[in-house]
Amino acid sequence: MSELLIDAPIPTFEAAPLATPEMRVPPAWIDYNGHMNVAYYSMAFDKSSDVIFDEVLGVGGAYAEQLKMGPMILQQQIHFVGELLEGERFQCHWQLLDWDTKRLHFFGEMINLEDGSTAAYTETMGMNVDLVKRRSAPYPDWAQARIDALGKAHAGLPRPELAGAVIGIRRKG
Repeated sequence: MSELLIDAPIPTFEAAPLATPEMRVPPAWIDYNGHMNVAYYSMAFDKSSDVIFDEVLGVGGAYAEQLKMGPMILQQQIHFVGELLEGERFQCHWQLLDWDTKRLHFFGEMINLEDGSTAAYTETMGMNVDLVKRRSAPYPDWAQARIDALGKAHAGLPRPELAGAVIGIRRKG
């Protein structure tokens, strides 16, 4: 678990999605179709986003443990556009699409590092929660400053085509 970033300087963020450390598909994540099971895509995106919450924004594990506040996901949608096979390396990239004093709207891309293809996209809406009251709460000023800096850096990025996509069967005619 990382340390609280209360007194840490606010980073200068690039106008590019945040890349998290690479991961590898273990044998236990493979299903009867011979590829990574859908449940593990969600888990991999979650583990990847923990890096952003812990090391970039400072609102992850140490924040929850010490300040009794933490992020909770309100909504998530995953688009499966490729496959990941046993042993393949992958990495997630995250773009902050929108934010306010309590909520973060992220778009993530899971990239297969073996061939550079996209395996999946995810879109999440999370909220800061007071873990004692179990109610939403504003981010502390120091965290909001980090979120604002990231959001401003990402504000000029093109909006991903699948952001806000509605699920449904598209009928022809």
